[in-house]
Amino acid sequence: MILDDTLLEEARRLTGVTEKTALVHEGLRALIAREHSSRLRRLAGSDPEASVADRSRRRPKP
Repeated sequence: MILDDTLLEEARRLTGVTEKTALVHEGLRALIAREHSSRLRRLAGSDPEASVADRSRRRPKP
């Protein structure tokens, strides 16, 4: 695997993680999390038959 030294240095500086393997693993985790989040955003509002859920809470009796 060929890695950009400039990107590695910036990642080290920003995260404090110095080991290459740990940086790559953390980068992959961040990429996966971003994609999961992006897919969830695209799903929002995609069900035309969905209705708004009741957000009111019952107040406890005194």
